[in-house]
Amino acid sequence: MTENLRQQLSELLDEAELEWLKPHIQKDAVILVVPDLDLLDVGVAISSDNTQSVQHWISEQLLVKPSPEILNRWNTSPDQKFQALIIQPYILVKELVD
Repeated sequence: MTENLRQQLSELLDEAELEWLKPHIQKDAVILVVPDLDLLDVGVAISSDNTQSVQHWISEQLLVKPSPEILNRWNTSPDQKFQALIIQPYILVKELVD
């Protein structure tokens, strides 16, 4: 089942721009995933209610809500691109580096 879920989520993985994310940031629905974590792994864990992994990532600050400092950095770099995955009600994002 997890492999099937992973395949379904991989089809939803996309690139996003900051402008597209802004309304979701205002709704506090964006979760920033650190570069070391795979976005699909996080999406599968959240979708399959793997609370142990998700809680671990949160406690280690590997999954965070964007802080005011991060939001300020994003706003000063409007061309910042993100890898994004919608896992209702959240949008998981990773910063893409040029």
